Amino acid sequence: MRILVFGYHNVCHVCLEELLRLDENVIGIVTHSDDPNENIWFKSVYELAAKNNIPVFSPSDVKEDSFYETVKKLDPEIIFSFYYRYIIPEKILKIPRYGSINLHGSLLPKYRGRCPVNWVLVNGEKITGATLHYMEKSPDTGDIISQKEVPISDNDDAFTLFNKITEAANILFNETWPLIKSGKSKRIPQDPAKATYFSGRKPDDGLIDWKKSSEEIHNLIRAVTHPYPGAFTFYKGKKLFIWKSVLISDIDNCNKLSGTILKIDSVNGMVVKTGTDCIGIKSLQFQEEEEIREKKLYKYFSHTEGKLLGN
Repeated sequence: MRILVFGYHNVCHVCLEELLRLDENVIGIVTHSDDPNENIWFKSVYELAAKNNIPVFSPSDVKEDSFYETVKKLDPEIIFSFYYRYIIPEKILKIPRYGSINLHGSLLPKYRGRCPVNWVLVNGEKITGATLHYMEKSPDTGDIISQKEVPISDNDDAFTLFNKITEAANILFNETWPLIKSGKSKRIPQDPAKATYFSGRKPDDGLIDWKKSSEEIHNLIRAVTHPYPGAFTFYKGKKLFIWKSVLISDIDNCNKLSGTILKIDSVNGMVVKTGTDCIGIKSLQFQEEEEIREKKLYKYFSHTEGKLLGN
């Protein structure tokens, strides 16, 4: 079967590796050029394709007629999309006779749209997963082929959860591809009544509102920590990134203003008042300075008790 892959990031890398391991006929890879302003922490799909002598295409606009003609000449029998960031035009999706299939990093129909790994953490979910589904004109709405659940632990952050989903995606594709290939895979319509949609996130969305609950703030911090842009606040006019936090309780300081630094200790780090109780900050960093972790916190912030974050 002539396979055309659209993709990027680690999920595409592991699925492409699986196709190559199975000696499948991958006729081309459509991927993104790396953004110099982005933290490229993931594996290169381009390099994997080039190493295996697979033609690589990086169109500036997948909607251009010239790219449609390119795909048409390639004559794919099936298209896979593994974390490709642009919406593939419907006329391209209709070219392959066996359909176009996407792998999405959530349990559809929940968390349609962008950045599902980050959003499930922001919202404090306990479970997520990966979904293989047919692609339609409207993103993430097509019939489901198969899914694999991924539990979210209290210690998970964006990096660990993304790795879990990458592993789940690899297993899911490995299990499902033989069924797709043999024509025995299922088509399960999505229930629109159960659908949720979330848009992309910007670095500015990481601003911490100290009036929110400790759990909400902790979830934001772990959702956008390394290798993502990070949650942040301000201290004496300087931007301060918060990379790691822990949930704690301190009812003795319930009358303090939200954002007040209560104390610095060896167990919880910088203890800060929130809208409900308090939270421990264990790793932080002023913009364009070195990250300050655990033991060093006392050295840098030992005389800050009673000071306010967020201004």
